[in-house]
Amino acid sequence: MTVVADAKIPVQTKAGAKPVMGERRDAGRQSLVYLFLIVPMAALAAAVPIAWTTGLLSWTDVWLSIGFYAFTLHGVTVGYHRLFTHSSFRPNRPVKIALAILGSMSVQGPVINWVADHRRHHAFSDKEGDPHSPWRYGTSIWALTRGFWHAHMGWMFERENTTNQERYVPDLLRDRDLVAIDKLFWLWTVLTFFLPAVLGGLITMSWAGALTAFFWASLVRVSALHHATWSTNSICHMIGERPFKSRDKAANFWPLALLSGGESWHNSHHADQSCARHGVKRGQIDTSARIIWFLEKAKWVSHVKWPTPERLARLAND
Repeated sequence: MTVVADAKIPVQTKAGAKPVMGERRDAGRQSLVYLFLIVPMAALAAAVPIAWTTGLLSWTDVWLSIGFYAFTLHGVTVGYHRLFTHSSFRPNRPVKIALAILGSMSVQGPVINWVADHRRHHAFSDKEGDPHSPWRYGTSIWALTRGFWHAHMGWMFERENTTNQERYVPDLLRDRDLVAIDKLFWLWTVLTFFLPAVLGGLITMSWAGALTAFFWASLVRVSALHHATWSTNSICHMIGERPFKSRDKAANFWPLALLSGGESWHNSHHADQSCARHGVKRGQIDTSARIIWFLEKAKWVSHVKWPTPERLARLAND
């Protein structure tokens, strides 16, 4: 396997450069941020006591939750992140569209907005301009406590903390498919919440089955995936191993590897951002890389940027 040349995407910045910010988020859009973050989180907080005291959790709910979690997780990791942000491979059109829709169904924001934020994160990682660095306030215990909250989810509640799309994602703005999918984010949000309920109702042939599927496979699943993704921004920039050279504090944190689809091998990723595999060492779980491998074998994607021993040796910390 070989590594092809990195794509020309605007994620690098000169030393001392300032981020180009977007317009202030209006009150309506900010209200939706609160709605789609807080309501699923409330369900997640209530999940254990509800399951313990009522028993309202069936195997149908479990399998629907796992299935929708896996599909939407990899829509983010394979689609939003490794494809659209870093151009780790080239897909055919159906794969591109499917990944963009599945990523949208994670309810983490429209694809163009998500990619713009993430490219800005890489351009200013753990420095001024990074939208979600846990080191924003300093290194004291109190500063890191504030920083953890900010990196994990607090940054999304800041109406001024937006990213200029013309600066960071001009390539995506030229893609008609992605622009259309981005504008239909409301539709993918409706589908991700109501498809599990419809399936749960049809499988059990009951309204109760639809209701419990909506609770577990929609609300709880969405919030669980949110926290898995946010933990990469917070935990994986604070705790873990750093076997490779990077210009920030990104770290590999193995306990999150399965839940994050391999994204928690974060030091490896920041050391070689366009690499399609983040878990580059033997035994490191990276389901996202395995999916890309299958897509390549099926000839649905090409020009995959796999790691090579020579490239890893150059990046290793001595």
